[in-house]
Amino acid sequence: MVKPLEGIRILELGTLVAAPFAGKIFAEFGGEVIKVEDPKKGDPLRNWRVLHDDNTSLWWRVQGRNKKSVTIDLRTEEGQEQIKELVKETDIVIENFRPGTLERWNIGYEALKAINPSIIMTRISGYGQTGPYRDKAGFGSVGESIGGLRYLTGEPDQPPVRVGVPLGDSLAALYAVSGTLMALRSRDRDPMRKGQYVDVALHESVFSLLEGMLPEYDLKGLVRERTGSILPGIAPSNTYECADGKYLVIAGNGDSIFKRLMRAIERPDLADDPQYATNQGRAEKVEYLDQVIGEWTKKYPLKEAQKTLDEARIPVGPIYSIEDIAHDEHYQARDMLVKAQLPDGAEVMVPGVVPKLSETPGSIEWVGPELGQHNEEILKKKNYSES
Repeated sequence: MVKPLEGIRILELGTLVAAPFAGKIFAEFGGEVIKVEDPKKGDPLRNWRVLHDDNTSLWWRVQGRNKKSVTIDLRTEEGQEQIKELVKETDIVIENFRPGTLERWNIGYEALKAINPSIIMTRISGYGQTGPYRDKAGFGSVGESIGGLRYLTGEPDQPPVRVGVPLGDSLAALYAVSGTLMALRSRDRDPMRKGQYVDVALHESVFSLLEGMLPEYDLKGLVRERTGSILPGIAPSNTYECADGKYLVIAGNGDSIFKRLMRAIERPDLADDPQYATNQGRAEKVEYLDQVIGEWTKKYPLKEAQKTLDEARIPVGPIYSIEDIAHDEHYQARDMLVKAQLPDGAEVMVPGVVPKLSETPGSIEWVGPELGQHNEEILKKKNYSES
């Protein structure tokens, strides 16, 4: 079975999260991803968070899967020449250095395009390749902040909080993947096979999710504030405590769904009340509706409450920890809990591949490689990782 990106070579020059996350997706769907790492340290992600017995991060084993690791010092003339040689037979370069860094190393877009006019260079940075902020350092957390997400996250009377994963980086990576594939499609339809560069900014990736907030501010002067677990202006949709101290997320904000929800919790009077027939009317009484639903959930343990609402076809779900996910039958049925083998022979559960393609699905061929593992294969030079 031929995977969608087989025959496509991707040179990954990024570190940590954003560009490598995009590279992981390319690799899962058949792209030959050549991960370029510092000869002495490798990608810093190799040593982040929880380490296995070989002092390598388990996160790295997921993020680096299906990739080939080569070690090249991009700061040296020799390293730059090696990149230029690789680019001759490369389709895509993906990087997440601060703008101007690769140009200082003589391997920026213009330099690589002169060698391979068909090259697609996908560039992820905090603020993009242009504009007054382009030279500022910008991690995903900063992108989430200036992109508007952090301002909205948390309780109204508390400081803004963060999501527990690098959401800004991951969003930028997903835009990088989609932008790269669009550029690839454009190149392959062009008789001259002309490439281009793709400019992805972390803060713009986050900003793109802010629904109608910009026109709401521009025309109405509205600034959306933190609202905790509710959805402002959309009701009812919240988190409710059950009798066993566990929490359910219940979304009863569709008109017909609301009616079914009220009947399921034994409040048919509210289901038939004209006040609550539309979202606008429900939003005006959101505190009361949350109180009614919360009083019902507190009567039942989570599984019993969820069963009742599932049977009524209400969007409902428990708040899962990673332990809950690891034992969930639906995750198992959809191949999202996959067993892989580490270099020392240990078996470990890793996340499956997203999305699911019916005819040419992605797969996990190997976990993140050792530093410089593919030097001989790719660079045709033994022991380069020690230079």
